[in-house]
Amino acid sequence: MLEKRRNMMAHGKNETDHYFSAKPKSKPRFGLIQTYLRGRSFKFLTASGVFSKKRVDLGTKLLIEAMVLPETGLVLDMGCGYGAVGIAAATFNPKLHVIMVDVNERAVKLARRNVELNNVYNVEVKRGNLYEPVKGMLFHCILSNPPVSTGLSTVKAIITEAPKHMAEKATLQMVFKSKIGGKRLQQIFHETFGNCTILARESGYRVLMAEKG
Repeated sequence: MLEKRRNMMAHGKNETDHYFSAKPKSKPRFGLIQTYLRGRSFKFLTASGVFSKKRVDLGTKLLIEAMVLPETGLVLDMGCGYGAVGIAAATFNPKLHVIMVDVNERAVKLARRNVELNNVYNVEVKRGNLYEPVKGMLFHCILSNPPVSTGLSTVKAIITEAPKHMAEKATLQMVFKSKIGGKRLQQIFHETFGNCTILARESGYRVLMAEKG
């Protein structure tokens, strides 16, 4: 299903405008989202060419509400978009150091602006594909609302390559639509980590968590 969706998207006329494009070509149309997450007020500058530009999507909200954060250490927001997940994590626990990564140049610029807009200081934003920008680093928690439209191979890579970038007892927490590869992704979690917990399930989404032994 995910591979089929990727092929359909890849042959569309507006491929360069997809949120997983490295350099969106469309002229940016900016917007500002004001929302409450876990009872806290946040504001996010958004633009065309990034994921969910009109609102914080339901999957991202569910991940933020359900995520289990370590007391201290490094947290990675993989595929950060304009930064909602990573900025929320940094806000809820200022003792953490959060690194946000995205391949989309426009998303990275927005994420950096949103770090400033929300007055968080324990965050840095890096641009690059998957784990390449954080090569050699070990995280205590990896959070991701993955780019499912790129296909199963990308989502699988986020899961299977995660252990190489995780400290002992670190967790990977990921949200996705239950009807899009739900059982398959749970299987990949089990195959990779030997464990998998459903942290939350709501509005057609579920949040999975696995711990590195």
